[in-house]
Amino acid sequence: KTGTLTRGRPSVTDVLPAGVDRLTLLGVAAGVEKNSQHPLAEAIVQEAKASGAVIQEAADFNTIAGKGVLARVLGEEVLVGNRTLLRERGVPLGDSTEDALARLEEDGKTAVLVSAGGALAGVIAIADTVKESTPAAIAALREMGMKVVMITGDNSRTAASIARLVGIDRVIAEVLPGDKAEEVKRLQDAGEVVAFVGDGINDAPALARADVGIAIGSGTDVAMESGEIVLIRDDLLDAAAAIQLARKVMSRIRQNIFWAFAYNAALIPLAAGLLYP
Repeated sequence: KTGTLTRGRPSVTDVLPAGVDRLTLLGVAAGVEKNSQHPLAEAIVQEAKASGAVIQEAADFNTIAGKGVLARVLGEEVLVGNRTLLRERGVPLGDSTEDALARLEEDGKTAVLVSAGGALAGVIAIADTVKESTPAAIAALREMGMKVVMITGDNSRTAASIARLVGIDRVIAEVLPGDKAEEVKRLQDAGEVVAFVGDGINDAPALARADVGIAIGSGTDVAMESGEIVLIRDDLLDAAAAIQLARKVMSRIRQNIFWAFAYNAALIPLAAGLLYP
């Protein structure tokens, strides 16, 4: 998934206010997001602090899985999330906003939309950098004959941008957390043997569903409990190394079984007296 390909330290790259000033947008968004543990939320809070914005107090905080968060700030309902969340709540975006979102997403950035009182307040773009070892890890997996697929809750443009950077040609994007296991099942139903690499709470069902679940060691305890293999380091190259090691071990086991049978087939008759004078 996307989070295992990147460093996991996203930061705000663009702030596009709509009807409010930059500091107000950051202060309202950070007031909601400070209640969340999501890396994108932490990036917004850090940017608000660095910019000197007044972080507002929020009440009635709630998380909507795979879509965003909401709370009441200064008596108004504030939404911070993706297009789906705002559309479901009836917040109009407009053509200019859609164009801005398309530009940001084509650059590989995640666009977080903010609305207050039923109107769009602005867009905050956040980007994460790809781990240096990720392209080499993907190349190693492909050299071993693996088909590599990226599954992510990100929108299709951002996902495609990251996939191009690391050398992945198949992307399953905009997948809700609860549906990742179902996507793994679809691959299995198509006759594939699936190894899933993940690190978050949302990955636990997919890790359990896969033929082999590989949990990143820096991830959550739930993910590590759900995986058959736990990587100690936060490095995707170790996933390739684990598969190489497993293949080497199985090869050695087969060699040992072959020579054990050959040895017994040849020497048991001798022990039974085949050459007895």
